[in-house]
Amino acid sequence: MSELLKNAVEDKNVTYGKVANMVEAMKLEFREFEIPEPASNSLLVKVLRTNVCGSELHIWKGLHPTKKTGVLGHEMVGVIEKIGPELTTDFAGQPIKVGDRVAACYFRTCLKCKACLRGDFNTCENSIEFWNKRPEEYPHFHGAFASHYYIHPNQYFYKVPDNIPDVAAASANCALSQVYYGLDQGELATGETVVIQGAGGLGLNAAAVAKERGAQVIVIDGVESRLETAKEFGADHVINFRNYESPEQIAEVIRSFTNGEGADLGLEVSGVPAAFGEGIQFIRNNGRYVTMGNISPGINIDFDPGLLTRKGIKIIPVLRYKPWYLKKSLQFLSKYIDKYPFDKMIDCEIPFENIAEALDKSARREVTRASITI
Repeated sequence: MSELLKNAVEDKNVTYGKVANMVEAMKLEFREFEIPEPASNSLLVKVLRTNVCGSELHIWKGLHPTKKTGVLGHEMVGVIEKIGPELTTDFAGQPIKVGDRVAACYFRTCLKCKACLRGDFNTCENSIEFWNKRPEEYPHFHGAFASHYYIHPNQYFYKVPDNIPDVAAASANCALSQVYYGLDQGELATGETVVIQGAGGLGLNAAAVAKERGAQVIVIDGVESRLETAKEFGADHVINFRNYESPEQIAEVIRSFTNGEGADLGLEVSGVPAAFGEGIQFIRNNGRYVTMGNISPGINIDFDPGLLTRKGIKIIPVLRYKPWYLKKSLQFLSKYIDKYPFDKMIDCEIPFENIAEALDKSARREVTRASITI
């Protein structure tokens, strides 16, 4: 028995939680810490389910520019265990109580930095300040790969509608909110065509959102099972890039679906750097290209700037989302929970004790979305 647990036995008023701490790339250790009391306007939630997102894999493999150690995890749903003394509602004004399920933005908005003062809450200069802390630093539970998660002041959170199961709610605060915001930034309109590069969690959610906007949806991936699932999420056409020798051949297929023009909008959510260079070939002249999958600086690719210029494509990089998009995403889930198989997005469930296995399987692309149950 650990020293912390021995102390817990001696003092029954003290309870402890556990975190999965990354000590170096692709190496975890489990640590125990005393459950904190939330400060004013803060929450402590018990994690019900947390997913392995693509950004976790960048960190896990040592590719993130700043996050090299600490507790990972951000895509999650939890149940309120403790409420700060001044907190009475979520960020939509809904009353909260212990036992309510909530989803929280994985970043906060400080409201004071230059970005926030411009209204660019998604690029707040202090957005992931707490996320970069080591677990030894109070309040310890900085990431969702843990038994508990601490929600800070100015970290938007919302109650989860009752008809949304945990397996679907866990993806709302990242995958769904990211693509919802990205498609808005790309101004996807009814009757347009969007080509989505990647059929992981973000790509599948994007297909459903785009379909409900009345768009024609084309999804590209290299895993046949993912493409089959994409059809269930609204994809009108799917393309397995492994069946073609070059991006030019894929572009020709896309033109055959779009009256010889190409897609109005491209959405890159694959996280593969080369996909960016290929994507501009799939888009019509004067189209738009939203890129959000590649988040690790310093990885360079061959790129044809002349093609970009001649086609007049507008490039729209998207990092995170405006925090109220999480509320929009929960509303979307609640409305369409019976129309799309959101539970199928999670094709691997692993208990918390085997969390490294979930990360490794995801890194090898053996699964679409791994989920850790606490």
